[in-house]
Amino acid sequence: MDKLMAFLGQVIGELGATVNAGLIVIGDRLGLYKAMAGAGPITSTELAEKTRTSERYVREWLNAQAAGGFVTYDPATKRYELPPEQAMALADEDSPAFVGGAFELATATLKATPHIEEVFKSGAGFGWHEHDAGVPTGCERFFRPGYNANLVSTWLPALDGVEEKLRVGATVADVGCGLGASSRLMADAYPRSHVTGFDYHQESIELARQKARAAGLSDRLKFEVALAQSFPGSGYDLVTMFDCLHDMGDPVG
Repeated sequence: MDKLMAFLGQVIGELGATVNAGLIVIGDRLGLYKAMAGAGPITSTELAEKTRTSERYVREWLNAQAAGGFVTYDPATKRYELPPEQAMALADEDSPAFVGGAFELATATLKATPHIEEVFKSGAGFGWHEHDAGVPTGCERFFRPGYNANLVSTWLPALDGVEEKLRVGATVADVGCGLGASSRLMADAYPRSHVTGFDYHQESIELARQKARAAGLSDRLKFEVALAQSFPGSGYDLVTMFDCLHDMGDPVG
């Protein structure tokens, strides 16, 4: 009986985390966390006014966040506050600790459950392009903070001679680039180099091109739809792959 009760306690914890993931996505999309960041203690009415949302729903959302330890609550004043540590993780997209994209990715992934159920029976694969649109966008938002914090400052300098080539002017292929976060960082940091991002997912490449134009990098950064096995060009000074190898159909081959 003790083992059963312990397991049921674990299950309830998993269930609560699953449901709360949706609430985190709501807070992220509606700007609730951002509105609370640095605002100090705030009432549900004040937060609703700041975000142009319904106070009744905001109150329930805040209570759930307080129960989960995401915000603090003072029953005497009926005010809620987003601590600075939580703000770094939930409100600041430039923070290396930002996790908002992770929950967008997780909840979007769950939408594939009926399809995954079918491939369990058939043994067929399930392509990245078959996922909900929130998977590639959530993935980019999840990994971009880590790239921002490490790619140019730590990872590339750790490769012998690579950074010097990039400074002088190198040709780079970023394979499996997705929405192009890593590609943009390299093109921005090394203006004499030319970076091409490759991905088989047409929708991701279209978004990557839009982001490159918005960043003013189109003169040295381009994106093409291509397979990892057959992306065009040769003589690249650097070929990169970030968080994509494990998603490929035959990563060993």
